Amino acid sequence: MNEALTAETISITGHGGDEIEAYLARPLGGGPFGSVVVIHHMPGYDSATKEIARKFAARGYAALMPNLYHRDAPGASPDDAAATARAKGGVPDERLVGDIGGAAGYLRALEGSNGKVGVIGYCSGGRQSFLAACSLRLDAAVDCYGACIVNAPPQGMPLTLQPIVGLAKDLSCPLLGLFGADDKFPPPQETAELSKVLDGLGKEHEFHTYDGAGHAFFSVNRTAYRVEAANDGWEKIWDFYGRYLAS
Repeated sequence: MNEALTAETISITGHGGDEIEAYLARPLGGGPFGSVVVIHHMPGYDSATKEIARKFAARGYAALMPNLYHRDAPGASPDDAAATARAKGGVPDERLVGDIGGAAGYLRALEGSNGKVGVIGYCSGGRQSFLAACSLRLDAAVDCYGACIVNAPPQGMPLTLQPIVGLAKDLSCPLLGLFGADDKFPPPQETAELSKVLDGLGKEHEFHTYDGAGHAFFSVNRTAYRVEAANDGWEKIWDFYGRYLAS
């Protein structure tokens, strides 16, 4: 692994044929390589999540992160775009699925692609990763502390999301879930309930909950960062994608 990569901002075709901004990072070389759609967290299409896309490219995966807030506030800063999207109730589920489907199609068409595409999401993106895996044909999905899958948002949160656990029967691929024991959104009892549902449906999944970690424990630029949990989580991601996305 030489970690050589290239990264750039591009346009892709998303939901409804809309052209939206996206960030592409890919390994240098001819491939074949697997691919990952990176779904940004609620704070938006920011530098920290672009760094995650580059991290995947350094490990030999093509990674594409669509700007889910592009239509809401084109050209705005990540903070302003996120605030605008939240004020509108968040990203509509139908639009999310269309944008992720467009990103997956772009990755499959890349020269050197082995045709396998996974998805990973953080915070709101964790829920959206599950939603995409239940709505599209994908090869692997990772949910990093995504809430509102089993339970509705708490009162006062400016989101119009609804629980989507009823889609679990349509989960199209293996699912890896990484959660914090101290998280309140989602709390451990919610992720345990999701695991129980998936067990009952015979859906392949593995969930890991880290003691001493709360929400956003992967975020190196936030006080929530927990180095041991994040490092172990990354090792589990590499193993998981190595099994399902690598050539």
